[in-house]
Amino acid sequence: FCQPGGWRLSRERKAPTFFTVVLTDIDSDRHYCSCLTFYEAEVNLQGSKSMEADGDDDEEPEEGGLIQPAQVFAPKSLILVSRLDYPEIFRGCLGLIYTVYIDSLNFPLESLVANLFTFQVPVAGGSQQDSACRLDSLQ
Repeated sequence: FCQPGGWRLSRERKAPTFFTVVLTDIDSDRHYCSCLTFYEAEVNLQGSKSMEADGDDDEEPEEGGLIQPAQVFAPKSLILVSRLDYPEIFRGCLGLIYTVYIDSLNFPLESLVANLFTFQVPVAGGSQQDSACRLDSLQ
């Protein structure tokens, strides 16, 4: 469900995409799945021979005939599954994890995910002061 278009490699980096799906289990309970898919650089081990622009096979390939690895991009997905239907909040959470991962920030992903799971959602209709206190405790 997280790759409806298939797991295809790409020669170009594609922009991240976000979507949600709803899965229903055997007890008819709904599970909301938020998916953030991005493309990460991989090395194609088969590589490609470097040749001159005119394509003449008789000329010596650059760099002594070595096979140069071709760069390809592979899809990777971050998925958040919940019984709650809050796609924009989940998009923000996955976007935060993605940013920390891609930018190689000096912050452990385990701590980030743990903070997300221990966050207390304010009760609907609660005071704004209660919400601010809970947010301050995370920082």
